[in-house]
Amino acid sequence: MLLTLGIFVGVIIIMGLLFVNLSPQFGGKHTDEAIARFETSQNFKKGKFTNQSFTPTFPGFSDLGKVFKAVTKKVPNTIPSSPIKVEKVSNQEFTKPSNETKFIWFGHSAFLLEIQGKRILIDPMLSDVPAPHPWLGGKRFTDGLPMSVEDLPSIDAVIFSHDHYDHLDYETIQKIKKRVKKYFTPLGLGTHLQAWGIDKDDIVELDWWEETQFEDLKFVATPARHFSGRGLSDSMKTLWASWIIQSETENIYFSGDSGYDTHFKKIGEKYGPFDIAFMECGQYNDDLPDSPIHMYPEQTAQAALDVKAQYTMPIHWASFKLNNHPWKEPVERLIKKAEEFNITLLTPRIGQVFTLNSLDNSSSNWWEKY
Repeated sequence: MLLTLGIFVGVIIIMGLLFVNLSPQFGGKHTDEAIARFETSQNFKKGKFTNQSFTPTFPGFSDLGKVFKAVTKKVPNTIPSSPIKVEKVSNQEFTKPSNETKFIWFGHSAFLLEIQGKRILIDPMLSDVPAPHPWLGGKRFTDGLPMSVEDLPSIDAVIFSHDHYDHLDYETIQKIKKRVKKYFTPLGLGTHLQAWGIDKDDIVELDWWEETQFEDLKFVATPARHFSGRGLSDSMKTLWASWIIQSETENIYFSGDSGYDTHFKKIGEKYGPFDIAFMECGQYNDDLPDSPIHMYPEQTAQAALDVKAQYTMPIHWASFKLNNHPWKEPVERLIKKAEEFNITLLTPRIGQVFTLNSLDNSSSNWWEKY
């Protein structure tokens, strides 16, 4: 029996190692040329990217008991009572001529944005499960997507905040790459895109505070407090970032994933105020208060003040269960704090088309139905 058990365990280990090393989901490995570029960054130390403040991303041995208790704690209503219905959108909405800046939220942190006639995808994780294999994660909360990946219009630019599976999705990239002109990423993430068949010349990698011009738009990679990694040995090997998208008349901020820190205030002082800020709000754990890689809703409200946002939209919620809190709780807690801080929140339905000119009419408490 022990021999049989040993063989079984050995087979499982071998299969796991083969999957990690052979599956394209895990991305690519940096070239010496790429690493030489990283070494010029103030954020790259001893072979890894770092945060501005000390940010533990993995628990110490003494904390393992507390972590196990937190992640196994029974919490009610962590997923909706029924699949969330989304607004269905035709791709003609984004192919017909328009002078308006408009958005569609696909849930979690994924957006399709049209600005100055350019169509931009942000963190397009459009698959069902945010994991390297469907067996390794929970399914999306929604009943489909507002628009199928196959129906997306041609895309001028794709912006990524970091390389985690709920933001950078291999399957989505494979389906859209023939319709995308340019990709904009933090340092190192382009290695994954190249491994997936995207030409190096179509990728622009930026360090924090670097700016680039994309026709009549400006993109700025700004700091975030998070981490990166897709496999067993590549933690912190690519940079993570928040982003600013500017036209001559519009100023948009996207937080990516981030714990709270002083960078929000610095961004607000240098680039604010913003017409709208898409701010992380979800996938925290109240039983792990020392984890600084995600924000609690109250911190999201403070970050919105720091960046000087006229409108704030909570993202990183309502699509996946990636931590142990009731699924509605992020927006409900944020609403309370926003009222205290006199912050104007934006809560559109998933799939709802909303424009920068009509934000006051773009909110509802749609989650209360579930």
